[in-house]
Amino acid sequence: MTSTKHAPKAAPPRKARLSREVVLAAALELVDAEGVDALTMRRLGQELGRDPMSLYRYAANRAALLDGVTETVLEELTVFADDVDWQSQLRRMAHDLRRVALRHPNVVPLLVTRPLSTPLGLRPLAALRPLEQILDLLIKEGFAPADALHVYRAYYGFLYGHILNELQEYIVDPDENEAILRLGLHRLPANEFPRLRALGPVLADYNGETELDQGLSILLSGLAAQLARPHQNP
Repeated sequence: MTSTKHAPKAAPPRKARLSREVVLAAALELVDAEGVDALTMRRLGQELGRDPMSLYRYAANRAALLDGVTETVLEELTVFADDVDWQSQLRRMAHDLRRVALRHPNVVPLLVTRPLSTPLGLRPLAALRPLEQILDLLIKEGFAPADALHVYRAYYGFLYGHILNELQEYIVDPDENEAILRLGLHRLPANEFPRLRALGPVLADYNGETELDQGLSILLSGLAAQLARPHQNP
């Protein structure tokens, strides 16, 4: 009588070792797929196959987790230190931020409308690098430090406004050739919104990259004119 030996059972696959990078990457993937509201410690623990309590080692609370997601996205931005022209640098940085935002549209509310949950000096370095980079760029170019800060705020205010606007450019019927019907403008009373209805073809041809460039040209030309004026003592 021949005895049959059973093959040993395969060992279960080992879970990936947790680290802050692994946790934040999974958090970003969840936000990209389902939005910010889906990100909780419990849900993230399920995605990682871990007890949610083990995640508090890498993020003290949900607010810190959201800050970490913001930091992870900002680390995708490129530093254009090789570009010696300050206007060109600001233009390239703007397009880079737009590309990152369109890659992670669900993270944009974190970037734009939700302040980081820690004081300025305690925020993640990735959140502060764009500020430091632009301040250094503008001060070296001749802007007074306080003016450079005002420029930074105006610059990012414009960028975030553009990005939010671009993400809201919804089309009602993309297969419709008539611009007014395509955008749903036919629902507006013609006597109350004549200008808006007349701009239907222009609105339908919206191109985010082109619009960003045009806005930057207006902003940067104004900054250049300000820099060209001699500083006057009050």
